[in-house]
Amino acid sequence: MHTQSNFRLLIVRLGAMGDILHALPAVTALRIAHPAWQIGWVVEPHWQPLLQTGNLEAGNRDRGTGESCERGPQMPVVDRLHFAPTRKWKRHPLTGNTLSEIKALRRELRAANYDAVLDLQGAIRSAVIARMSGCKRRVGEANPREWPSQWFFSERIRTRGSHVIEQDVELASVVAGDALMPAEPLIPVDPEAEAWCDELLQNSPSGPSRPIALMTPGAGWGAKRWPPERYATVARGLADRGLRVLVNAGPGEESLAATITAGGAAAPLAATFPQLIALTRRIVLCVAGDTGPLHLASAFSRPVVGIYGPTDPGRNGPYGTHTRVLRSPGSRLDHSRRSEPDPGLLTIQPGDVLRAADELLAEESA
Repeated sequence: MHTQSNFRLLIVRLGAMGDILHALPAVTALRIAHPAWQIGWVVEPHWQPLLQTGNLEAGNRDRGTGESCERGPQMPVVDRLHFAPTRKWKRHPLTGNTLSEIKALRRELRAANYDAVLDLQGAIRSAVIARMSGCKRRVGEANPREWPSQWFFSERIRTRGSHVIEQDVELASVVAGDALMPAEPLIPVDPEAEAWCDELLQNSPSGPSRPIALMTPGAGWGAKRWPPERYATVARGLADRGLRVLVNAGPGEESLAATITAGGAAAPLAATFPQLIALTRRIVLCVAGDTGPLHLASAFSRPVVGIYGPTDPGRNGPYGTHTRVLRSPGSRLDHSRRSEPDPGLLTIQPGDVLRAADELLAEESA
């Protein structure tokens, strides 16, 4: 068991949004158990707001500063961030800039002199980065997502939990030297985003008192996307129940939001990532598929209706909050990037979602 205050731990979880949120209960539990530890995290620059507020200069966002910061509301879990823009590196693998950034990250990690590395991603790229740190103790799953990555680990841990959050906590417990429990994740508070959100809620056309329901119709690939026309029907039902419905859509998903908001029952949400985080703290209901904003609402213990198709909610579903997960028995587990909605997903009707929403709202008001 590592109790010394100078123990240095590196977390490797590059992305994406939902995956980082799934890792945070384990890392937060480590932070609570060992407040004096120095914890670093290697992450894609885009996901910085989940770990630290504030904008770094563009160059530092790509390279990572590796500098320790004082923990607080704007950086509550880790002491330093290291940025690894691996998606950009994949697009331009042999350029001088990519090679220079990789070398800089390697120097930065080695200079930090970590005592252990915890790979919560289980991918080849995350395992390579863990190895780049020069740390001899590298902990990962015995059956990682990309099986060759196990050969980069010095300790291969067999996990028993069904949900990925539970699995991450098991891995973290090995480093802690004691059994941990999932902790409520600590997510940074951005003062500017909070002020924006307060203004948004106060200046609502329908008045500041209407509770917010947030919809996110997009997903990583088409098979996970419930039809926007059905979201539109749900939006009308929620508006009739007195909720203010906002629709969050990422880049390339604007047409989904346009379909849902066309009838006027919902409005599009134009927000930055930090603003989305601030707003999600305040919603009374989230309706979404298996996508990052759903997991963000779950992390804040907001009521969630999850509409699932080819992915397993037992492993990747909402965790630790009031929830109703809708999934057809006809849906098969299938992570192939199909463009058409899963057939089982299409058996879920708007009425099913509204009934689930009614149950959650009744529980919240009880």
